[in-house]
Amino acid sequence: MSDLKTALEGAAGEGIISPDQAMRLLPYLAERNIGAPTVRNGLSQPRDNDLTNPLEDSEAPRFIRGFHDVLITIGIIVLLAGLWGLTSFLGPLPAIIILAEILVRRQRLALPAVALTIALAQWIITVSVVYLGPADDGRSIMVDWMVMTLPLPPLFALFYWRYRVPLSLAMLLFSLFALLLAAVFYIMGLVTGAPNVVLAYPLLSICIMFAAALGTFAVAMYFDLRDPQRVTRRSDVAFWLHLATAPALLYTANLLAFMLEFGKDGDIFTNIDTGGYTQAATIVVIVAIMMLIGLIIDRRAFVTAGLLSLGVAIGTILRQNNAGLDKVSFIVLMIVGLIVLVIGVGWPHLRRATVRLLPASIQGRLPALR
Repeated sequence: MSDLKTALEGAAGEGIISPDQAMRLLPYLAERNIGAPTVRNGLSQPRDNDLTNPLEDSEAPRFIRGFHDVLITIGIIVLLAGLWGLTSFLGPLPAIIILAEILVRRQRLALPAVALTIALAQWIITVSVVYLGPADDGRSIMVDWMVMTLPLPPLFALFYWRYRVPLSLAMLLFSLFALLLAAVFYIMGLVTGAPNVVLAYPLLSICIMFAAALGTFAVAMYFDLRDPQRVTRRSDVAFWLHLATAPALLYTANLLAFMLEFGKDGDIFTNIDTGGYTQAATIVVIVAIMMLIGLIIDRRAFVTAGLLSLGVAIGTILRQNNAGLDKVSFIVLMIVGLIVLVIGVGWPHLRRATVRLLPASIQGRLPALR
């Protein structure tokens, strides 16, 4: 399929067909195996000659290249866990740097790079909490938040500058958003005089959190739209950003909806799992919108992020209809599993039907249909 895609892109580049026609021809020809080599199914057939699955996932970051990477990553986890137990936080940082120089900078191993980035994040957060955490000097919660978050951006910036790990750039951006969010709440506290702005102004606070989630989504889309073919590291950065942004968008949207609907009662955190149809319908609508966004931008994180909320909503509806409590959990699992299978198996077809409803100018900027 890659040869067919290259040929169509070349034809579009030479003006033989338009880019929109090339995008429409690719799935049409791929479904009919036009342009694909004849493949034998024998065990002796070289793996490189296997036919590429036209439904192959195009959004997965390339951090698993073989069991060698998995074995090395297991060694990293075990080694750092042992060092942490023996030396507390003193030993892991030198080990992370040495391993990163060998495994990331020299050997360019992708999965170990992810593991070392996560280990660095854990080390920074732990040290920040221990040495920069809440103090008994009367300072506000937001000041504590800013002080603990402050080391994250420069250290992740150095790590990305040295090793060019996409996850480290994503964490750098998230830490900047967290620092900005803390600064906004701190300024609100100074203006209003409230010791805890989030509890004093819940609706405004949720709106700000939702806006921050939208901001991270915009940054993720910036990386996504600059690499619609998903062949560069920009796509990997976008993957990590979407992976964290999807649940942030989902749950801030849920909280905002519940606040707008039930805030007059003074408690938006009523037991949603024992609530009524209105709460359940709200969750279902928000999850459906998230799934639609995921289909359009070809990011499955927006589907998986809503599964737990969808299960809660389905369970609520079943209990409102007096379904047996002993059977509700199994019915919920069955329905959610069926939804996942339908979306997973039919993803290319559902996405094709959805994207083709959009204007051609927008379609041309999105990842190609398969």
